[in-house]
Amino acid sequence: MDLIVIAIERFLAVAVIGYLMGSTPSGVVVGRLFGVDPRQHGSGKTGATNILRTLGPGAAITVGLLDVLKGAVPVLLARYVLFPHQLWAETLAGFAALLGHNYSMFIGFHGGRGVATGGGATLAMQPLTVLFGAVAMIGTIAASRYVSLGSIIASAVCAITDAVLVAMRVDQLPHLVFIAGGAAFVIFSHRDNIARLLNGTERRLGQKST
Repeated sequence: MDLIVIAIERFLAVAVIGYLMGSTPSGVVVGRLFGVDPRQHGSGKTGATNILRTLGPGAAITVGLLDVLKGAVPVLLARYVLFPHQLWAETLAGFAALLGHNYSMFIGFHGGRGVATGGGATLAMQPLTVLFGAVAMIGTIAASRYVSLGSIIASAVCAITDAVLVAMRVDQLPHLVFIAGGAAFVIFSHRDNIARLLNGTERRLGQKST
């Protein structure tokens, strides 16, 4: 019985830490250094893409890296500190961080779309999956100049790649549950982008927000 209680406590700790780390609004923090609130500009999101349009590449790279860490660190803490050798704890940490990023408790449950944070969690779980996703994302953006389309394609490629890796026994099911579920969550978060892509009003890379 004590072991069950301990396991529940650790899973709860993983979820809380993952959500709190994911909730840290990197885009808002960096934006305030420039006297700008990204929620009042462009798409209103706090992720690197909107920061790129409102504050430029330097700030966008900083926010992107911080958002990647928000996803990777909770997974690594779950693996090496909170719940060693329990892959489902890593899955929970990844989902909690992703949820926190998109619905941050610190900014009224608003946030980004989860691309960098989900990518960070995936990177900690299976770097090879991220490699294929990154290639798909860069290729799509280079060809279309739509960051949103690149993010959507990359998410789908990551899910497909990890499914293949699990089938080949290179990766394991708990990682696939997060990577496929996280990909679906990220794609769902782009539903407004998808609508604009379909009607031809989506902004391209380099096009300033209004």
